[in-house]
Amino acid sequence: MQKGHIGVTSEDLFPIIKKFLYSDHDIFLREIVSNAVDATMKLKTLARRGETPIPTENAKVNVILNEKDKTLTVSDNGLGMTAEEVEKYINQIAFSGASDFLDKYKKDANAIIGHFGLGFYSAFMVSSEVEIISKSYKEGSKAVKWTCDGSPEFNMDEVEKAEVGTDIVMHINDDSNEFLDKNRILELLTKYCKFLPIPVIFGKKTEWKDGKEVETAEDNQINDTEPAWTKKPVDLKEEDYTKFYHKLYPYAEDPIFHIHLNVDYPFNLTGILYFPHLKNTMEVQKNKIQLYCNQVFVTDSVEGIVPDFLTLLHGVIDSPDIPLNVSRSYLQGDPNVKKISSHITKKVGDRLSELFKSNRPDFEKKWDDLKIFIEYGILSEEKFAEKAKDYYLFKNTEDKYFTADEYEKLIGENQKDKDGNLFYLYTSNKEEEYTSIQDAKNKGYDVLVLDDILTAHLVNKFEQNEKNHRFVRVDSDVIDNLIKKEDKKSDMSFAERETLSPLFRAVCPKTKDVNYIVDFSSLGADSLPMTITHNEFMRRMKDMSKLQGGGGGMNMYGNMPESLNLVVNTDHPLVKKVLADKDTKLGDDLGKWNEQIDELKKEEKSLEESKKDKKEAEIPQSDKEKLEDVKKKISGIESERSKKMEEFGKSNNLTKQLVDLALLANGILKGKDLDKFVRRSVDMIK
Repeated sequence: MQKGHIGVTSEDLFPIIKKFLYSDHDIFLREIVSNAVDATMKLKTLARRGETPIPTENAKVNVILNEKDKTLTVSDNGLGMTAEEVEKYINQIAFSGASDFLDKYKKDANAIIGHFGLGFYSAFMVSSEVEIISKSYKEGSKAVKWTCDGSPEFNMDEVEKAEVGTDIVMHINDDSNEFLDKNRILELLTKYCKFLPIPVIFGKKTEWKDGKEVETAEDNQINDTEPAWTKKPVDLKEEDYTKFYHKLYPYAEDPIFHIHLNVDYPFNLTGILYFPHLKNTMEVQKNKIQLYCNQVFVTDSVEGIVPDFLTLLHGVIDSPDIPLNVSRSYLQGDPNVKKISSHITKKVGDRLSELFKSNRPDFEKKWDDLKIFIEYGILSEEKFAEKAKDYYLFKNTEDKYFTADEYEKLIGENQKDKDGNLFYLYTSNKEEEYTSIQDAKNKGYDVLVLDDILTAHLVNKFEQNEKNHRFVRVDSDVIDNLIKKEDKKSDMSFAERETLSPLFRAVCPKTKDVNYIVDFSSLGADSLPMTITHNEFMRRMKDMSKLQGGGGGMNMYGNMPESLNLVVNTDHPLVKKVLADKDTKLGDDLGKWNEQIDELKKEEKSLEESKKDKKEAEIPQSDKEKLEDVKKKISGIESERSKKMEEFGKSNNLTKQLVDLALLANGILKGKDLDKFVRRSVDMIK
């Protein structure tokens, strides 16, 4: 028997392996099975070259769980090792200067993963003792058994072993009993090993017989050794790609289309990326791309490894140039990963461009499913945005599609304002904003449909890129004000507006979430008596705040109540009737209050002018008190006038009916208020 110490003088090795080296303890199974597959692949290569007579037709890796003995064994019929090779690859950990290296990286031990042959030692994270029983393929080799309990000390003996290959026997420690559960091991093998190139066997297949599950004689092979991405595109049909997609995502809807990656210079990269159906809500899980290294699963958390917008895709990326590493921070800094990321971005952009140019009608049919992805790419990746402008499509309310250049030609001069700004009118909901859309169409304007969660950010970016382009939602103002062709003078003074506003505001819903601002406009007798509009800036800021979760600078907008404008059409006969009723009931009082206010305003103006060019100390106290008294009187009369206007508005059924009609047209009238409106409507019809 040989006894000795592992060739690392630092005893920090095992604490690092057990505590720091891997982010997930379950990674040990990936490492051990991957080593077994690698040894088997190498023996197959030697046999193919005629360098060994050992048959490899039945090459496989067996994973054997013995719950009674508390062992988990990974057995292969690969190269095997001689005693000298165990000494070299296990005891010396396959690299020189190990102590210095460990000392340097002990604070960032993840940097070691996948390098310098440490994968085997991950077994000690879950094992109280590990045995290696190995027999080399080399002629005349004798089998060797190596044993270590997790300390730097080991034992090594010659043993009998009939078959060439290696068995790794892990005696699972008390803290890791989860790895003695059959379903847990099956879960890990399925996660990490389902596409390894050598058959991985875990027990026997089962079937239901006589009301119970029984084992069959057939091996339970975990993996598909030749997944679709390892084949040439010419050897695959469309149904093969779809079948593989459902192997990756069993319950998903069929993908829209795919991109097959196959690069061998300046780096090696294979894979298949799929465009899933994302829909407008962007209900996305960003852990759908699976990252592999030579068919060994690395991670499905690829944020920071590929550009953020590409994480919306599904599929597989495989590259031997990606280190077999579970530390995402390490991968993010790897130069090969950065090159691969740039290449994938380019390939995705080229594929979209190709689809658009080769079959635009089909591209348009897929647009509603593609647009979230493309918009996200435009917002997050400038290089992608440059290419995407050639195939980004605007869709209007007639379901017609236009490139940016095509649409600019369509709206041309008709949608320019008096200052030469080009206006893109859009709707977020064709049903809810139907009336505003029809008003725009009656003016000869075209209306786009921009109805997804990224709209607010997207139109901001478009406006930044084209300084004279403006995007406004079609219900953000009355139609005459959306695209101002000329300056219009108001036919109502500010004082008149201030006087009338309480009348209509009094019957608007009282809620802490919405503020109503009353405005007056001369819109013509044929336009609606009242219209609700949504301030473009505030609504857009609130939409952006929702997407960002109310964080950062957007938080102030997310917490503010919504601001809606109630635009009163002073030309409409029903509004004129309300105003006439107001004059009948309040005319004398209004006249009196207005006269009093006018007189007091004159006195206020005179007192303010007397203060002009005087220092505060030079103004007589009596003048100060008189001015303060005048202001209080004005405020008191205005308050009384406002109160009477509110009382009139609340008592006037026609006022309430007109405001409710405007609210109803915007889907705002609900619950008790809607019930009152219906009952009032019935009473008014009688």
